[in-house]
Amino acid sequence: MDIKAIDKEYVANTYARFPVQIVSGKGSLVWDETGKEYIDMGSGIGVTAFGIADELWKTAVVEQLGKVQHMSNLYYTEPCALLAKQLCEKTGMKKVFFCNSGAEANECAIKAARKYASAKHGAAYSTVVTLENSFHGRTLTTLAATGQAHYHELFQPLTPGFVHAPANDLESTKAIALANQAAAVMIECVQGEGGVIPLDRDYVQGLASFCSAEDILLIVDEVQTGNGRSGALYSYMNYGVEPDIVSTAKGLGGGLPLGATLFGEKTQDVLQNGDHGSTFGGNPISCAGALSILGRLDTALLEDVKAKSAYVFSAFQGAPGVEAVTGMGLMIGLKTTKPAGEVLHTCLENGVLCLTAKDKLRLLPALNIPMATLEKAVGIILQACA
Repeated sequence: MDIKAIDKEYVANTYARFPVQIVSGKGSLVWDETGKEYIDMGSGIGVTAFGIADELWKTAVVEQLGKVQHMSNLYYTEPCALLAKQLCEKTGMKKVFFCNSGAEANECAIKAARKYASAKHGAAYSTVVTLENSFHGRTLTTLAATGQAHYHELFQPLTPGFVHAPANDLESTKAIALANQAAAVMIECVQGEGGVIPLDRDYVQGLASFCSAEDILLIVDEVQTGNGRSGALYSYMNYGVEPDIVSTAKGLGGGLPLGATLFGEKTQDVLQNGDHGSTFGGNPISCAGALSILGRLDTALLEDVKAKSAYVFSAFQGAPGVEAVTGMGLMIGLKTTKPAGEVLHTCLENGVLCLTAKDKLRLLPALNIPMATLEKAVGIILQACA
């Protein structure tokens, strides 16, 4: 079968696929239909946190497959309850709503913020402030939340109630929030799709203090930055702040669809019976896999992520053809002299799978990528950049 031809004929043309069909993989290595080997430096856009066909994840998923693959949320299931417990214990948050994706987790966060603000301050307090250059998802509402105009152009009218503030400009963000009767401010601590750009520490801490003082909810979107990616369990932990709501997905499920919205002290009881729902939210197979991921995101693993991050930053800073290195943990952007797309295709030809984010090459390797494999990939990328 010509899978590429079948895909082209029958799958909606929403992805500019590379001319590679991946048929198998193990850890940070994958193979195409010709048997060519690639080092995976994208991990499915930050999803396969412990690589392909991770044994502990696979065992947890297969064991749950033999028990029950799905039950409606009218009934209790063990993996859902245990995953919520572990998320709360590891973060200090109080309640969790499960869904299937990052966009859905953000939708839930927005709904909860609007209900909270309406009850506390009145129906006029519904605006959600997000940052310019942000990305929060592809539903109409999360597109409206996204602070990049080119995502909006083809899909007007978008959901109303969102305004965008310049990142790292605290006084402007405050003024915009107050002028628009904000229910919440939603941020990514590292703007991933916006070019792998971390927010300034002073800005995030100042924003958290302002939101607390004004009873404006602080939502942190941890869809791409979360679950160990930044070198902390969640990136906001690197900034010393405590959000009111956290959204996450991607790496949490390890390869199965899973999103989660975490609620803090102020917001834990906002959503009540009938306020929100998700048919597949808390799916026992996805949650069983996530338990095997989350349980391994311990101090030793996070320290290893930081050490690998330091190696990658050191290897690329000042290297020929590399103008800047940005990011946090194993979420790294390279501003290259050559167009990022050109560098990506050279890497692909030489057996390394990378990503882009705006004008940068983006690296999101598995958190446990072996050091020797990482060094080999870095060498190939350096050659492609030069």
